[in-house]
Amino acid sequence: MAIARHGRGPTAVARAYASQVHPVFMLPPVATALFGAALAGAFDPALALVHAGTAFFAVYTAHVKDGYVDFHRRGEDDDHPMTERGCRLGLAGATVGFLASLAGVAVLAEPTAAPLAVAVAAPTWAIGYLHAPQFDTNPVTTTLGYPVGVGLCLLGGYAAQTGTLARRPVAVAGVLVVTLAGVKVIDDAQDYGYDRSIGKRTVAVALGPSRARSLAVAALGVGLFAVVPLAITGVLPPSAPVASLAFGAVAAVAVRRDPETATMLLVRGAYLFLAGLLVAVFFRPLAGVPLPNVTVLGPYTYLATEAVFGAVALALLVRRGRDALWRAGRTVAALYPVAYVWDWYTLEVGVFSIPMRTGVELVGIPIEEHVFMIVVPALVLGIHETLHPREDGDEATESGAGTERL
Repeated sequence: MAIARHGRGPTAVARAYASQVHPVFMLPPVATALFGAALAGAFDPALALVHAGTAFFAVYTAHVKDGYVDFHRRGEDDDHPMTERGCRLGLAGATVGFLASLAGVAVLAEPTAAPLAVAVAAPTWAIGYLHAPQFDTNPVTTTLGYPVGVGLCLLGGYAAQTGTLARRPVAVAGVLVVTLAGVKVIDDAQDYGYDRSIGKRTVAVALGPSRARSLAVAALGVGLFAVVPLAITGVLPPSAPVASLAFGAVAAVAVRRDPETATMLLVRGAYLFLAGLLVAVFFRPLAGVPLPNVTVLGPYTYLATEAVFGAVALALLVRRGRDALWRAGRTVAALYPVAYVWDWYTLEVGVFSIPMRTGVELVGIPIEEHVFMIVVPALVLGIHETLHPREDGDEATESGAGTERL
């Protein structure tokens, strides 16, 4: 029986099997497995490569099984390079490759490290094999399957070298799982129409495209920001947030594009993110560099920081237009009396002090606190207006509704 659907002979067969190697989705698990080994410090390159082989064959299994189910069972795909027999042989070969790599990990790793390394790596094949049709019909498993697999690749790479799971690899794995979950939600939205027509419940189908996009943005934001407190607490090096800034810049552009373009940008942004974390952890470029000390401005330090954030707030509101400025002004004015009393009381009873200030007071509280009570709510409102812009139609509807109520 034939193996390749297009052509005959060894060349056609090789081309069919090679078609299931998708670098865009295979590179992150393989690279992450190597990253996990690098997190251990000095590592065994041969062991790291063999463990990376488990990641490769797990993802290859997922691709072959997904193509088999989508074309030969569901009829979703228009074409597929392999026959049913070719898919089954491909799955068997990928499974043998995975088991061989797993055995290599068990042999090359230290006796104390091998059990944990094998235990962490083994589920990645199950995730790949069960991707279709078991996992890809449920919003949770279809979203988290690939990210969790990537996280396990990182933990397995570290465990193979050390025989333990320290807080640094666990933290990085968690960041990657949350971030890639956001990417996966946007990726699945590409097939929203078709998935909905056949009852395939991705997050986009379950929540709707708009809410799914909001959930994806939230996941990306949480994952990228998590690097900051992890760096502050010493779990990650001080330069790690630079990786978040690089990916965040890509994500800021991507989330406003269509799902196909957004996915393309985010996947490539994930490469930057992973590379940035690798450089931060392995080379520690900012180790020993002190934080910038803005207190050189002396008593004007507090005012200077307020001026910076106030400028950001003003820029955000101006960008949204005159109506946004007017709404923000009214809200700040309504909030100000409450903030003033609260601020005066906390200062009066000694809840906090402000050493880096001018010493100028106005109606009982430092002048800096008056500015603070304007800048902070304005910044919040500027961010809110940016994330939830109002259209002219919304304004008209609100005005009309108000007129009718009157």
